[in-house]
Amino acid sequence: MDIEDRINLVLKKPTEEVLTVENLRHLFEVGAPLQHYIGFEISGYIHLGTGLMAGAKIADFQKAGIKTRVFLADWHSWINDKLGGDLETIQEVALKYFKVGMERSIEVMGGDPKKVEFVLASEILEKGDYWQTVIDISKNVTLSRVMRSITIMGRQMGEAIDFAKLIYPMMQVADIFYQGVTIAHAGMDQRKAHVIAIEVAQKLRYHPIIHNGEKLKPVAVHHHLLLGLQEPPKWPIESEEEFKEIKAQMKMSKSKPYSAVFIHDSPEEIKQKLRKAFCPAREVRYNPVLDWAEYIIFREEPTEFTIHRPAKFGGDVTYTTFEELKKDFAEGKLHPLDLKNAVAEYLIDLLEPVRKYFEKHPEPLKLMQQVRITR
Repeated sequence: MDIEDRINLVLKKPTEEVLTVENLRHLFEVGAPLQHYIGFEISGYIHLGTGLMAGAKIADFQKAGIKTRVFLADWHSWINDKLGGDLETIQEVALKYFKVGMERSIEVMGGDPKKVEFVLASEILEKGDYWQTVIDISKNVTLSRVMRSITIMGRQMGEAIDFAKLIYPMMQVADIFYQGVTIAHAGMDQRKAHVIAIEVAQKLRYHPIIHNGEKLKPVAVHHHLLLGLQEPPKWPIESEEEFKEIKAQMKMSKSKPYSAVFIHDSPEEIKQKLRKAFCPAREVRYNPVLDWAEYIIFREEPTEFTIHRPAKFGGDVTYTTFEELKKDFAEGKLHPLDLKNAVAEYLIDLLEPVRKYFEKHPEPLKLMQQVRITR
């Protein structure tokens, strides 16, 4: 596989941004070690925005010959008060539920979970000179920059927070350098920390990424954040600026069950959630159901996506590209309910292996029923 083919795999949907493609090409050209990583807080059930979006990109990275790693951020979750702020519970959930769920998600998206290295953050934070790296990074970042970066934790500037949360962004940057990561991967909401990593890469004294004497900048790959199924706080949305702001706030959320489909949801739960989904007729600019169709069903094109309808409503119709589907919906040729039902059926089929796994191995879900999920 040549370099351009490998780059195209990294750029493939649901990727929204690569910082930068030129730097990525350089890593391939000089034969640098290609170590990917994506870090996850352990905060509740795995929904499609986590499992399928990350799983899809991990599959792409593997096909591009890149080593893949999932970082189970137990200390970070503790700092951010997840699962009641109980570190032991967080660690148990990380290893007994989250790891298992991500393995199944990666598999249904075409990746090989056996080729993914799962690392518990505490395994590296509690040894070596990790904290020296944190201090080194901190000396190259201003307090105001750190304050702006706490949004990567789902926290807002001005929100009352304890001091430990100010360390969090620096830890996220240190995770990259301390693990020798050349390709840092996350959703679009994590880009602030990755930008800091790229900017301070040449300034660090202790743990820059070095290949043949060259200090390398990490590449940041950010995937699309699936929209939650709920109605936005304001509708209709009038200005373009307002539209961007609301869209950024309306990602899928574990704390709003009907905004999300979880990887182990039953067929009936999936159908119910899609039936209730916000999906105005002819609306293509802000439409969660279309968003899911674009980034899950039409991740690869051409593909065949058939929507079943009674003959009196036009009969079955098959789309091979998302643009064809979007055009028909915008013109009113496709009813919202027909779209919802078809997307639900697709997800039911896609997630069948995950459901079957948890039916045979119910222990992880039983564990999750006992924990307290907190924001």
